[in-house]
Amino acid sequence: MRILITSSLYPTPGAPKVVGGAEIFVRRVAEGLLKSGDEVEVVRAASLPEQAMETSNGIDVYSAPVHNIYRPFTGQRSAPARGLWHATEDWRQNAELVAGRIRAFKPDVLHSNNLSGLTTAVWKTAAELNVPVLHTLHDYYLTCPRCSRFSKGKACEHTCMSCRLLTINRRSATRYLRGVVGVSQRILDIHLETGLFADTELRKVIPHASTVPVAAPSKYSAGPVLTLGFIGRVTEEKGIYNLVKALAHLPNDRVRLVIAGVADAEIQDELRAIAPKASIEFLGFVEPETFYRQIDVVVIPPIWEEPGPLVVADAQAARKPFLGTQFGGIPEAVKRGAVGWLTAPDPKSLADSILRIMSNPDELAAMVDKLAEKNDHRTFTDVIAEYRDAFELLSRHKQ
Repeated sequence: MRILITSSLYPTPGAPKVVGGAEIFVRRVAEGLLKSGDEVEVVRAASLPEQAMETSNGIDVYSAPVHNIYRPFTGQRSAPARGLWHATEDWRQNAELVAGRIRAFKPDVLHSNNLSGLTTAVWKTAAELNVPVLHTLHDYYLTCPRCSRFSKGKACEHTCMSCRLLTINRRSATRYLRGVVGVSQRILDIHLETGLFADTELRKVIPHASTVPVAAPSKYSAGPVLTLGFIGRVTEEKGIYNLVKALAHLPNDRVRLVIAGVADAEIQDELRAIAPKASIEFLGFVEPETFYRQIDVVVIPPIWEEPGPLVVADAQAARKPFLGTQFGGIPEAVKRGAVGWLTAPDPKSLADSILRIMSNPDELAAMVDKLAEKNDHRTFTDVIAEYRDAFELLSRHKQ
């Protein structure tokens, strides 16, 4: 098959920026499809003026000019600037580079991912050229300009009027889709509850699989200090502040926290001030394997509807149990067999849950043993197979 993939970001040597798990996922999908014998091209949003095509790991990656007042993911902007950016983004109707690649590459299907900078114009363009479009939901771009449905320190339960107005064209453009995939049932349900995708032919969930090799089985040996790990974006909605507040209520000599993720000096100082006596180590950006070797339990404490945290899959592959909050795709991962505990997201609940883990080393050891016995790890090969099935279904029924 020929698959044209679009994504706001797609890390390559010439433009390596990574913001979250979505762009890592997209690159893995592209390279997995290529390995399976498919032909793949990628169109991403340009991060530089007149950015040239780049070939990365055998895949041609094109960069579409961003027709807006600034390029996405290029730093903090004022509220008025962000408002103007979203208004401009929502009214864009054409995707010239995508149209050119469709005519030249002749894809069987277009697989769109995050849309900031590219916009839903890629859907309209593909549909008008009779190429079926399957979109993967990694965030809430279609219902929220922030893409997070998170405001004033908490997850939004409803779509506010300003979000409805700023996303009216995005929601209308879903008529061009032939298929939609949620990385969790929760993110798909939230969109369905807002009335989206009612007439979309294919609606399904394809959960993440790990991007790290499955670790060798091991045993847990309780020591005097429990090492907790947090990996990902060091931001409020990811729950890092609540986690550090929880540490302030725990015995300093019995627990430490290792944080893997980019955190500048100001953020590090802010977090240390929340729990000045706690043992906190900032690793910066490191490979997942390096992080997991250092910790006993992964803490996944989001306070927003985390779509489908890749860290859950990575933790299972690393054979590390996790403590997660009851948001987004985390509870359903546990229902599918992921090994870990669930808790409420507030600092007291997190502290109580961590204290219980600290006080019950036998339970933690049993969790590690359970992970050691697991041989049914979902792999990225499974993810590729499910996407190929979806692509083939849509391509067989071209309108």
